[in-house]
Amino acid sequence: MDLPDQIVYWRHGPIVLNATILFSWIVMAGIVLVSWLITRRLTSSPEMSRGQNLLEIIVRAMQSQIRDITQQDPAPYLPFVGTLFLFVAVCNVLAAIPRYKPPMGSLSTTAGLALCVFVAVPYFGIASRGLKAYLRQYIEPNVFMLPFTITGELSRTVALAFRLFGNVMSGSMIAGVLLAFAPLFVPIPMLALGLLTGLIQAYIFAVLAIVYIASGTGAHTTPPAAQDEQPQGDG
Repeated sequence: MDLPDQIVYWRHGPIVLNATILFSWIVMAGIVLVSWLITRRLTSSPEMSRGQNLLEIIVRAMQSQIRDITQQDPAPYLPFVGTLFLFVAVCNVLAAIPRYKPPMGSLSTTAGLALCVFVAVPYFGIASRGLKAYLRQYIEPNVFMLPFTITGELSRTVALAFRLFGNVMSGSMIAGVLLAFAPLFVPIPMLALGLLTGLIQAYIFAVLAIVYIASGTGAHTTPPAAQDEQPQGDG
């Protein structure tokens, strides 16, 4: 089974258009187009389109999940985490189309997504806690923890990339083996299982991204009940 990086459609000197790049841009363009079509005529009336209704269900589910994990307002994190989920989910679900090669079958794609999470953690952490407070966590409880903390963040980024890549590739290999033995009976069940697995992988990747961001913002350092308490005035 050829990897998406190995399937080249066009080459001009050092510029190469392979399946990974082609289908990644097709998925991104499709998400942008569908999002624009759904959101161009938003309404607050009960009589809304099916597209807006589905969009609101997805957004509310994402907001609820982010709020449960971070114990914070999900608004700052929703665009980033939601985009990750939708991109991975659409890339995996479209695997049911013949001749389509999921970009998640390329380690370069999963590594790029993992690097986005790696950068997002300090970005949201500094925005939430400030630069000094965020950097202090690297040397807590003492400065000797610095190399271990850095190594931990690098290793979880690598694990995030290989986890998504490995799960997608293993699913494709299992489907190929089963199709070779029972080509008449396996396709439909494997197609349904592949769609379900693709959505699960997108969900797991997005949840892990939220967990890492929550750890960077210190979401669990203060109990939610204490966050909700407001100082009482004399008057």
